[in-house]
Order: sequence, then structure tokens, then C-alpha cells
Amino acid sequence: MPEMTARDVIAIVELCNARGILAHIDGGWGVDALLGRQTRTHTDLDIAVQHKDVPQLRALLAERGFRDVPRDDTYDYNFVLGDAHGHQIDVHSYTFDAAGNCIFGIPYPFDSLTGTGSINGHTVKCIAPNWMVKFHTGYQFDEDDFQDVKALCEHFGIALPSEYEEYEKRCATKKK
Repeated sequence: MPEMTARDVIAIVELCNARGILAHIDGGWGVDALLGRQTRTHTDLDIAVQHKDVPQLRALLAERGFRDVPRDDTYDYNFVLGDAHGHQIDVHSYTFDAAGNCIFGIPYPFDSLTGTGSINGHTVKCIAPNWMVKFHTGYQFDEDDFQDVKALCEHFGIALPSEYEEYEKRCATKKK
């Protein structure tokens, strides 16, 4: 299975930085950046960018062999780009108005884009820890999600969301 390595992630972040594209790491790599260590392998990289930067980002990544990956959940503001080596970048875009309200795209709250983390010693912008935990609620999560949320809550002193507490209790009961 293809893997998006820390080296791959840093290359994308540095490319964005060099071109003035503000990219926030989301998803599994965002969790690992917040924790300051890689906890598992990742098949993709989730990034949040301003929608105005999408054309430039697409062009930059196309120069490096990235093309659209057809999916049923593709929108102008949420799409996946992949290369011939199986690397995938899940792009989430947004537009804020002057008051900081999301008026287009993925509805990131303004203060969710305030996190800072580290990947292999490189400082990266990412989703803030409390929002990363909130973004992992309200859907059918898997074991990776559970491990991510539990690690974030322990590391940052955030209360484990109720659905994760219930899951943890069910798992403990099954092991007895």
C-alpha cells in the first residue's frame, strides 16, 4: 500500500511555503504533527488551504505529476490529487469573510486554523488540538480515529469525547 511519508509531507509543505500558499495539516498527519511524532503510517496527506490558492496549488502539484483522483465526494473545495507513485493529497479549501466567518468551502472555524506542530523537526501549521478532537466526532470512527483522539486528549489534557469513552468501555468489557 502506498504511503505518504514524513519526507513527502515536508516536501509539500515547503513547496507551499515557497509559493506563499498557507497550508494547514489536517487528518492523521495533523494529529502526528500536534503530537510531535509519527504514530502510524499514513496513506495520504490532508491539507487545508484558502480557496483563492487552489489554482496555484493545482498547477504546482501538476508539475510534480499529481492529477485528480476520481471520487464520489469530489467538490470544488474538497478533492484528492494523486501521483503515479500512489501519493495522495486530500485538499480541503475554505474562504473567510472580513469578520472571519467561513463563507465557502469546508466550514473550518477561524480559530481551528491556529495549531502548530512538528514533523521530523520541521515546524508546520495544523489544526488546533481542541478542534482536531472535535473534528473526529459525530461520525462512525475507526480504531485509528480512536487512537488519534485518545493520544491528543492525553497529550493536551482534553476531555475524551463521550462516544470515545463509550467505545473504550466497550473494548475493555470485551477483553474481560
